[in-house]
Amino acid sequence: MTVKDLVLVGHGMVGQRFLEALFEQPSAEQPCRWRVTVLAEEVRPAYDRVHLTSWFSGTSAEELSLCPPEFVAEHGIDLRLGDPATAIDRAARLVTTRSGAELHYDALVLATGSYPFVPPVPGHDAAGCHVYRTIEDLEAIREQAGSCTVGAVVGGGLLGLEAAGALRAMGLETHVVEFAPRLMALQVDEGGGAVLRRKIEDLGVRVHTGAGTQRIETGEDGRVRSMALSDGSELAVDLVVFSAGVRPRDQLARDCGLTVGERGGIAVDERCRTSDEHIWAIGECALAVDGRVYGLVAPGYAMADTVARGLTGGGGEFTGADTSTKLKLLGVDVASFGDALGATEGAVDVLYANAGAGVYKKLVIGADGRLLGGVLVGDADSYAMLRPLAISGAVLPGPAEQFLVPTAPGQHGPLQLPDEAVVCSCHNVSKATIKAAVTEQGATSLPEVKKCTKAGTGCGSCIKLVGSIVDEELAAAGVEVSRGLCEHFALTRAELYEVVRVKGITTFSRLIDEHGTGDGCDTCKPAVASILASLGNGHVLDGEQAALQDTNDHFLANLQRNGSYSVVPRVPGGEITAEGLIVIGEIARDYGLYTKITGGQRIDLFGATVDQLPDIWRRLVEAGFESGHAYGKALRTVKSCVGQTWCRYGVQDSVALAIELELRYRGLRAPHKLKSAVSGCARECAEAQGKDFGVIATAEGWNLYVGGNGGMTPRHGDLLAADLDHETLIRTIDRFLMFYIRTADRLERTAPWLDRLEGGIEHLRAVVLDDSLGICEELDELMSRHVETYEDEWAATLADPERLRRFVSFANAPGTPDPTVRFVPERDQIRPARPDEDGRVLISSAKLEVRSR
Repeated sequence: MTVKDLVLVGHGMVGQRFLEALFEQPSAEQPCRWRVTVLAEEVRPAYDRVHLTSWFSGTSAEELSLCPPEFVAEHGIDLRLGDPATAIDRAARLVTTRSGAELHYDALVLATGSYPFVPPVPGHDAAGCHVYRTIEDLEAIREQAGSCTVGAVVGGGLLGLEAAGALRAMGLETHVVEFAPRLMALQVDEGGGAVLRRKIEDLGVRVHTGAGTQRIETGEDGRVRSMALSDGSELAVDLVVFSAGVRPRDQLARDCGLTVGERGGIAVDERCRTSDEHIWAIGECALAVDGRVYGLVAPGYAMADTVARGLTGGGGEFTGADTSTKLKLLGVDVASFGDALGATEGAVDVLYANAGAGVYKKLVIGADGRLLGGVLVGDADSYAMLRPLAISGAVLPGPAEQFLVPTAPGQHGPLQLPDEAVVCSCHNVSKATIKAAVTEQGATSLPEVKKCTKAGTGCGSCIKLVGSIVDEELAAAGVEVSRGLCEHFALTRAELYEVVRVKGITTFSRLIDEHGTGDGCDTCKPAVASILASLGNGHVLDGEQAALQDTNDHFLANLQRNGSYSVVPRVPGGEITAEGLIVIGEIARDYGLYTKITGGQRIDLFGATVDQLPDIWRRLVEAGFESGHAYGKALRTVKSCVGQTWCRYGVQDSVALAIELELRYRGLRAPHKLKSAVSGCARECAEAQGKDFGVIATAEGWNLYVGGNGGMTPRHGDLLAADLDHETLIRTIDRFLMFYIRTADRLERTAPWLDRLEGGIEHLRAVVLDDSLGICEELDELMSRHVETYEDEWAATLADPERLRRFVSFANAPGTPDPTVRFVPERDQIRPARPDEDGRVLISSAKLEVRSR
């Protein structure tokens, strides 16, 4: 086979996809073999720019990488990092690199991408101004953010809002400046933009729309001091991130005489070939035949596939691509697809809006009933199904309004989609291809389907739909569907619990090495952390466990809406001494905390900053208090009435039992939070039947109810056993809790668990009272181990300097307060400041003082 030279200029996401597609083609059908050289400007191989912002939350550069070393070695690729192309000699077919090397090519593929557009305003290049494009850009932003207090992002599009989220997460007061009249003007309409703005401002980010940047002012040190806007306002800022769009990197093409568009972009035909028959262009540097420069990864992948097929003897054309988007911006779900702005003649809009819930949905319907597009803000669960319908031009399988109301989308499963519907736009994978992976290629799980089709391996927004199609196809074929915890574990949570318990596994890394695949995800890591904690695997902030915890568990406190934390000491049974009340009052006064007596009979303290937590805990621990575990999936409280000790109707001492139960089960980690109550008589003042386990006194003993639940779906508990003596009651609760922990799914409360349990309450009764499964001895031993090894997490953290190191607002500036945590006075206490309120509450002796900023 003839060997020819192929040079790829650029090694971003699209460049890497081109390499993968090139080597996926059957070699027997290829007219030649390509010897590939890659010229990369960056010093690291291709990485995932779509999820670049996750770098700020701990995702490493290695985890973002898309090009494993073995891929380069396996295919003999000459990857030259940090040595970009500087010139192209089309006549001699030579590429010159920055190092001076000259490379001959038979085929040249340009994947040079784009560069950030920085408005040429005075001061745009001052110290403190950044762009948001590479890992190095992010490193520079984080390095400076530690010494800054206010940041501004110029640009309110997709990347701009991600940048704003990053600044806010680093503790900066954050502004977004957008020249258009609304955020994400290219993706959402006026109504969606209004809801998006309101939700983002509720998070503390200040939004300025219809305003352009006029100039950047600097101080005597040459660093950013403020920015002036076209609406006449001025923002005091010390860090600016430009994210005002991108421009195609087409200078190489211009210099060598290739045809480029009037507004930029290397002009290509349907096969992505440029005006030179030996040169192709793909991705953000290319001007497609429809006159567009696509700034999304999915069109770039489609171009890469087109060129790879053409160079290996195949066919295919690129004439346009889906520009649908779905992502979470500052915690807000936003999606748009198809003709989202309703430009099609004769189209009508069907709207659903819930201002209170912050939800806006719009479907654009054609005159013939076809779904043309839509906008989803605040709730994008239906995106996975609606987008393929719109792209395929299908008629909705029901009234449009049924696809907008919150409870309706689940009524329409993936089988309603036509087979030709494109489910994964990143890799152009249809529903038919996914079905074929199951029926023809023998795939029996989501990971296997992803591997053989690449569906779900791009932006990831289609994974849920792909999984549903796989499950339904397997079910239709009579194959038992895997109920694994996630794509990294084929085992359920209950099965993983047994594996960890029986094999004595104490780390996530060992568990995933022996029983899973990959590196884990946000689904399995917290679930495994809960399993390890429930089996008494040491302090939750030690070793690997610290990296597995949910947000609240990272700091052993509940994160509140403005970035502050709440502290909730345990008050067993709601019983507290006058001295205890005084201590809590003094702490609330000294730290300026908001105090509230809860329905669970304890006192919550709100408004602590992360660096204040250890000092607050130390005073509470010294006064005899301990963690109330309000932050964890664990026992919260055991509520009680005053019982026979004080009440004339009481028949048992409910307070004493409530205290005993709370102290016995404190710190018990579970799949979900646990609440309990003890009532001293049938009048039920403690509302025990609405709890995960509740006890009601009788003249002969205690009635035990389980599986109760308040919240969104109230459910009365079922009577598990009646008139129990004290010893039997405790033993039965022990076994119930450990059986629930052992068999429940992740994030499953006792109420749905009991509804799901085969045999229901009768089966549960047989297990914990009659030992029908022969496991009661194990359950008893597990609970005994928990009781014997319990340790207060606050006190244990205070005793360990290494654990205490995490309790700072800024890792690179310990002791620096978080300037974004702001409060205003209300009813003689404090509350989080809204975006339109400029006050900050400081503590001065025992009073609240408001200072304007």
